[in-house]
Parts: sequence; C-alpha cells; structure tokens
Amino acid sequence: MRILIVEDEDGIAAFLKQGLEEESYAVDVADEGKKGLQLALSGEYDLLLLDWMLPGMSGIEICRQFRKEFQDTPVIFLTAKDTTDETVFGLQAGANDYIKKPFHFEELLERVRVQLRPKSGDHAIFELGNITLNTETHQVHKGDKEIHLTQKEFALLEYLIRNKGKVCRRSRIIETVWDIHFDYNTSVIDVYINALRKKLELSDEENYIQTIRGVGYIAKEI
Repeated sequence: MRILIVEDEDGIAAFLKQGLEEESYAVDVADEGKKGLQLALSGEYDLLLLDWMLPGMSGIEICRQFRKEFQDTPVIFLTAKDTTDETVFGLQAGANDYIKKPFHFEELLERVRVQLRPKSGDHAIFELGNITLNTETHQVHKGDKEIHLTQKEFALLEYLIRNKGKVCRRSRIIETVWDIHFDYNTSVIDVYINALRKKLELSDEENYIQTIRGVGYIAKEI
C-alpha cells in the first residue's frame, strides 16, 4: 500500500514517514499544497494524509480537487482545528476521517488500517488468466494449485495485476514495489520477473507477463 503525506512541518512528516515505513507502507511526502495535489492526482496512492493548513494550497482544496478525479481513495485530515463545524466542513469536502494534533502514532496507524481495510463488497481477489491473487489472505493460486511467493514477489505480482492491461514502467515499478526514489539499477526487477514466471510455471501459451523492451512490463490476458 502506498501513502501520500502532505505536511509542511518537517518533524511531523519525518515522524509519520518513518513510522509508516516501519509498518511496511510505501510513503511519499510533499511539504506544500500544490506539489501535494500534483502527486495526489497521479493516482498512485492508496491513501492520503493531508494537513489542513498548508502553504500554496489548503488541504481542504486539495481534497476537493482530488475528489473530482478519485472518489474511493481514503483521505484523512491531520488538523489542529477542533470545533464541530470545522470537522463537519472537512468531512463535507470529501475526507473519510480526521485526527486532531497532537496525536499518538498508534491511533493514526489504526485509522489508516481501518480506511485501507477491504470494504464489504470490495474485491480482494484479482485475476490474471487462471491466476488468482487474494490480498486479504496473501495467497496466490494457479488453477487449484497454491503458489508460494515471497513478500516482494507477491507485491510485484499484485502491482502488475492491479495495473492489468497497462504498461508498467521500470522506474515506476522500482518506486512502488521497492520504494526506491533515486537512480538505481532496475535489473533487480528482471530477476523477480523471471522468478515469478518460473514459480507460476507460465508456458508460451500463458504469456501473462510480457516484456516491453526498453520500457517495462505488462500483465495482460491472452
């Protein structure tokens, strides 16, 4: 899961980023509103943590504009505001929840987990040909056979399947799955792709994970 924090207080942003990364979330940080909105509208995030008061653009305005494009992605406000009217105002702007500063990290973490928990009726199971991936049980099956993957292999397969039919660029894969945001030898992706193909026992007729030379990979039905 990937989280965007938009917070202009460096200490709070660093504290949240470290804590969430220790809980195995991938985290990006923006320290002002316009940059935060630009990142949010990329559609790469599973949840937004927005400070209410930000330079450049308020968290309220970010939330409003974000909701025009993304209706289902959870948004949690971080706010020092504490009146009922202000709270209702934030929720009406499209937020799913809010937490008042100062707060304990454990409380925020639980609120994040609640928002990222699959909702009733949501699909926790994704399919690619005869391959099924269950994000709740962390299991992968090919037909009736369970395929045992490492955590990173599972994350890579999940990313490809969630973006089925779209070309996944190598740079984006390394950022999202490995949470690496600097120049890095992306050949590690090839190693994991080969491992996935081998474990999934993909034949030539089951070429569900295809290489786009010079660009990346695409998961697609045959």
